[in-house]
Amino acid sequence: MNEFEANLPLGKATVYTLEYDPALLCPIPRQIKRDEIGLSDDLPFHGVDIWNAYELSWLTSQGKPVVAMGEFRIPCESTNLIESKSIKLYLNSFNQTHFDNFESVRSLLSQDLGDAAGTPVDVRLLGVAAFADGSLDTLPGHCIDDLDIKVENYNLAPDLLEGAADPQQQVAETLHSHLLKSNCLVTSQPDWGSVLIRYEGAKIDHEALLRYLISFRQHNEFHEQCVERIYTDLMRFCRPQKLTVYARYTRRGGLDINPYRSNFEYEVENLRLARQ
Repeated sequence: MNEFEANLPLGKATVYTLEYDPALLCPIPRQIKRDEIGLSDDLPFHGVDIWNAYELSWLTSQGKPVVAMGEFRIPCESTNLIESKSIKLYLNSFNQTHFDNFESVRSLLSQDLGDAAGTPVDVRLLGVAAFADGSLDTLPGHCIDDLDIKVENYNLAPDLLEGAADPQQQVAETLHSHLLKSNCLVTSQPDWGSVLIRYEGAKIDHEALLRYLISFRQHNEFHEQCVERIYTDLMRFCRPQKLTVYARYTRRGGLDINPYRSNFEYEVENLRLARQ
């Protein structure tokens, strides 16, 4: 753990603030971890981190509680990601704060999250009436989880992708797995997720890909960083012409984080899977 990580609120005793406090947000420069995988300011992908907030509440001007769900879209080009516990504490600071209407809350969330991220953040709020409209989705494409493989490595091993692409077979495939598990960079708490990989190029061996994804099982890194590492490793070893990596993580503390990176697709749907 470096000095920057040591100063994060994760893993420390928490004092819950009763009044709105944007200073609770803790930005983390993305470049710290991007340097490890050789990413410069000229990113090889575009994308967004989609946050879903299920525990959002405030008071009306008359003191009546309001509950809502929030969707925050933080562009991957932003200078910073925002540490998840700090967002939880920040949202908690709305609980006893009075607001006139939904738009005043949405506008303030967008401003504060944008200031922390270093770029405009799209914020959408859903009221109680819209809760019932939500439905569960499934990831598109072929699930590779039923492959009968022997697994021995649970520590990150990018070289499992060495030679995994067959240039004699050019394909366009959409694959997914629900076996992605990594651990929090600071606390080592488990993070569970599903990941979609859509690509065009030399066919990637499904068994090698599944072993590689399973090798994240003991790896400590934030959600956003894991997805960028998967993208970079696939590009390095398999060299697809087109590539999308999209992970849907289960929620913790009323939040789920869903990073999306692609070099050819621009629209991403905020799918909600059964485990979310």
